[in-house]
Amino acid sequence: MLKRRCVIAGAAGALAAPAWAQFRVEISGVGATQLPISIVKFRDEDRAGQAISTIVRADLERSGVFRIVEGGGALDETSQPNWGEWRGRGSDALAAGSTTRLADGRVDVRFKLWDAVKGSELVAQSNAVQAADLRLAAHRIADTIYEKLTGEKGVFSTRIAYVTRGGGRFTLRVADADGEGGQVALNSAEPIISPAWSPNGRELAYVSFESQKAVVYTQDVASGNRRVIANFRGSNSAPAWSPDSQTLAVTLSRDAGSQLYLIGRDGENVRRLTTSQAIDTEPVFAPDGKTIYFVSDRGGSPQIYKIGVGGGAVERVTFGGAYNISPAISPDGRTLAFISRSGNAFRLHTQDLGGGGQPTGLTDTNDDESPSFAPNGRLIIYATRAQGRDVLMTTTLDGKIKARLASAAADVREPVWGPFGR
Repeated sequence: MLKRRCVIAGAAGALAAPAWAQFRVEISGVGATQLPISIVKFRDEDRAGQAISTIVRADLERSGVFRIVEGGGALDETSQPNWGEWRGRGSDALAAGSTTRLADGRVDVRFKLWDAVKGSELVAQSNAVQAADLRLAAHRIADTIYEKLTGEKGVFSTRIAYVTRGGGRFTLRVADADGEGGQVALNSAEPIISPAWSPNGRELAYVSFESQKAVVYTQDVASGNRRVIANFRGSNSAPAWSPDSQTLAVTLSRDAGSQLYLIGRDGENVRRLTTSQAIDTEPVFAPDGKTIYFVSDRGGSPQIYKIGVGGGAVERVTFGGAYNISPAISPDGRTLAFISRSGNAFRLHTQDLGGGGQPTGLTDTNDDESPSFAPNGRLIIYATRAQGRDVLMTTTLDGKIKARLASAAADVREPVWGPFGR
């Protein structure tokens, strides 16, 4: 029924290890209104081992909110910039900083953000971090700049999970939001699908085929410890966490057809949610925990429906198009992202859940899948195909700014964006 590729998994290990899937971020598109900002190369960042300013620039550009204005000159957080010069370049904001290696091996990372129009300081920070945490420090600087200039939390220091396929192996990885700094959560000779972050950020749920059938597991991200959640007769698939991280919605075929069930995070207290002759699958909780959106072919073709967590009446949500799957709900509960088929093309769409909204197409690619909102609701990550490879993309909600997280090492799919907090 569903277009989602059945990269359907056998596992070899669960301990974290350095990833080999390295990404190159390629940004395309122009936003309608963008804040012009200059990020000057941090003093001595070459000696630190990470291009802090480059990471910050890429983060801000990927958000679609900022336009990077190039500018030379040797500046750091102690400088007194020539504001006429920076305003002449068209910069509304300016950030500069430095890195200093400390005697204990840590790196002192300092930066300052100025309002270039007013010539005033907006924020200054200093943090001593381990060398291994320099990328995270750069992402946090980008978060600080984003929040200071937009009033909303940045998502650059959050994490994503995704699955790679290469060399006959399937690997579940956890990485920075830009796809870099990844670690292996699970390596398997059999497919791994449907990763899902717990809202508290501590666990991942996923489906593994290591026992030659679909089984739902949860795994502690920090320790690698994992637990079987659903291994009933038939298929066990499509896990989704409740907002309090205590319950999962899953699709089980243990009682004949594929139906929705609720199950405790310890694998207990299984409760059937839907009863139909159709295939009900791909559940996802609304942020308030009261409603579950899911995909069903009960009307003859796959569409997105919703039902209360206590059961009861089912209500159809999507009406545009004959084939709509893979629902994702924005953190504020107002927007539905999903994949809609038109002819032979599967493309990412959004729809206002407030009522009366028409679907809006965000992409012109033909093989999109697995949309997932950033925790601030301003970006969507999804998988698609480009140049014959499975790749990850992010897009702004208007579809105008896209970033391709291009990996040369393997096919990449099944992305899911983790919550705030790290």
